[in-house]
Parts: sequence; C-alpha cells; structure tokens
Amino acid sequence: MTNELMEDLKWRGLLYQQTDEEGLTKLLDEEKISLYCGTDPTADSLHIGHIVPFLTLRRFQQHGHRPIVLVGGATGMIGDPSFRADERQLLSEEQLNHNIAGIRKQLEQIFDFGDENAAVMVDNKDWFGEMSAIDFLRDYGKLLSVNYMLAKDNVASRLETGISFTEFSYMLIQGADFKHLYDHYGCSVQVGGSDQWGNITTGLEIIRKTHEEETKAFGITIPLITKADGTKFGKTAGGSVWLDPDKTSPYEFYQFWINTADADVIKYLKIFTFLGKDEIGELEHSVEEEPHLRKAQKVLAEEMTRLIHGQGALDQAQRITQALFSGDLKALSASEMKDAFKDVPTYEAAKEDKNIVDLLVEAGISSSKRQAREDVSNGAISVNGERETALDRVLGAADRLDDAFMIIRRGKKKYTMVKFN
Repeated sequence: MTNELMEDLKWRGLLYQQTDEEGLTKLLDEEKISLYCGTDPTADSLHIGHIVPFLTLRRFQQHGHRPIVLVGGATGMIGDPSFRADERQLLSEEQLNHNIAGIRKQLEQIFDFGDENAAVMVDNKDWFGEMSAIDFLRDYGKLLSVNYMLAKDNVASRLETGISFTEFSYMLIQGADFKHLYDHYGCSVQVGGSDQWGNITTGLEIIRKTHEEETKAFGITIPLITKADGTKFGKTAGGSVWLDPDKTSPYEFYQFWINTADADVIKYLKIFTFLGKDEIGELEHSVEEEPHLRKAQKVLAEEMTRLIHGQGALDQAQRITQALFSGDLKALSASEMKDAFKDVPTYEAAKEDKNIVDLLVEAGISSSKRQAREDVSNGAISVNGERETALDRVLGAADRLDDAFMIIRRGKKKYTMVKFN
C-alpha cells in the first residue's frame, strides 16, 4: 500500500520514525485528517532549524488535510528536557506572551488559514490554565508509571546530571495535549522533530489508555537536519538564522541560503521548498554540470526568502546582492546599506569635517598618508558608492547617511563602515 503524500515525504528525506506506517497510510487513503505540530515559546522567534516539522505539516495541508499549529503557552512555562544537558530558565508570563505573539506571526506566513482545510492555531494554556494540580494528577498522573517515563531516552539522558520534577512532568503534559486535540479537534497525528519521539509516543499511550474504542492515532518524526561537512545546520558566524527580520535581516537570510554548499543544496531544496521532483531534478543536473552558475542555490534562496519574508523583502535582498556584486552602491537606500554592511569592520568617528586622506589613515583603511594619497589618486577609494579622486576632498555632513554612517570601499572588496557619534 502506497500513498502519494507519504511517498513524497520519503523522497524528500522527511520521515525518520513512524509508529504505524501501514495504519497511517491506510488512514490517509481513506479520509482527510487533522494533525498537529507544536512549539514552545522559549524565544520570540523561531529559527530555521525549527520550521522543518511545520513545513512538513504544510505539505499535508496541500494534500487536503487540516493542520493544527500549537504554540505552548503552558508547556513553555515548564520546559522540555529532551536531550538538554541542563534545566531551562523559567520565563515570566509577560515574556511568554511576548514570545507567543512573535511566533504566531511567523507561523501565519507558512500556513493557509483561510482555505476549506484552513489551519487552526491553538495554545495549550487554554485547557491547562484552569486545571488544578489535583485534577491533573488524578486524570493523567495515574496513567503512566515512573518506570515507563524513566525509560524514555529524553529523560534517561538527564538522570546523571539531574532533572527537576517540573521538567520530568513535561512529557505527561505534552501527551495530554495530544489527547485533548484527539478528543476536541479529531486530531489523529502528531508531527515533531526526532527529539520528540518520547513525547509523541507518550501521547499515544495516554490516548490508548483513556479510550475504550480502537484509536486511530499516529506519530511521525522528522530527521535532524545536518550539513555534509559535519558542521551544525542553521548557524552562521553571527549565530542562529532567525525568522524575525530584526534578528536576521531578509538580506542575511537570503545570503545564508545562497551560500549553501553544492553537497547540501539539493537536500535542502527537497526539505525546505515545495518544488516538485522535476524542477529539483533539473537543478540537481545543473549542480553536477554547471556548478559555477549556482542556479540551485539561487532558487533555494528565492523560495525561502519569499516564503518567510514575502516578495518585497526578496526583491530588496536581491537588489542589495546585485549592488554589492557590481560595486554600484548608489542604487541602495541608507537603510539597505546599513543592513548590507552590518558585519564589515567599523570605525567610530566624531561628527566633524575631515579630509579624506586623514580619515583613511585614522580608520585604518590605508596604512599611511602616502598610501592613502596613492589610493585616492589611483581611484581605489569610493565613499557611499561614489569614486573619490581629489586629495583635497573634505568629507562632511552631506556624506553621512542618516547623519550616522558612511561606507568607504578600498579596492574591489574591502569595505569599512564609519560610524559617527
């Protein structure tokens, strides 16, 4: 028995573990289902490592199924111990609410909330917030033995270093989430990362123990995304690649995908984009036959930036990229320049008029006055994209972008941002 959707997920490398492959395949062939994936609001933004299970959920929506997106206001107050070396810091309710608002906005970019199989967004605090400790222990605490919970890898890995009762209870609470969604939303499948297997199977056990009839509930996990060179996926020199444009700008986001290695790009196109087999096959051929064109990387960057930030942000990222490639910075706005050059060397200077030769030496752009004069005379110096060749040129207020900075280029590639106090 095969199913088009399940076969596509296998081809994309998105299936790691399943509780009952045959049973789920049969269910998908017979009916439209509801399924869920959850995240805890531990930060006010997701990063790209978080979104693979959600993108997988979106694939189910494209095949007519209903996704339920859970943002864990309750579980976020507890902390998931799964394969962490230490306890999480507890967040205040105010911080959690702030984080939930940020994550909800990002998930609304991924899912369709207006179709006939419109996505549903829920918060487990809505059903746990009013539940007493006594009710929770009576209704759920009796369902699982401590021995069962200790045997789960996500808990067992913490036994030597220690785990609080708060985090120990996490799998029981997440399992109760699955039961609640099963009972009230007809949700039959939970999707999660590979680290969620213990929590997912706990939910299935709770559903089984609280229903007399034969249950139709299943679990799927997604493999951990890795890079071919063994380094961690989703990290740059500046840290995680976030979906929040204030943490990782659309230009930086676009550049992350553009810089994907040839060894990884086809894998990422399968995992992260909604392109079909034929188009990805053509791009794979391009990687093999004409890698210098980097067609696959460009398509990956375009698809991901458009999905997360929209067409306008993609257009801006491409405009900045082209301006930097050509050296023609005049086409960029001040904010675009600031964004593009946020990681280049910086020099802080006072807001005063300064001869170009003196500023080049003071900022360390040229090694000496003699070298600075030579650089200017030879046309090797540009200020805000304009070539400067006059040795008596005085840089002043008119050259400060937003009255705060200017971009000086020496040669073809060496950029410096001068910031003014």
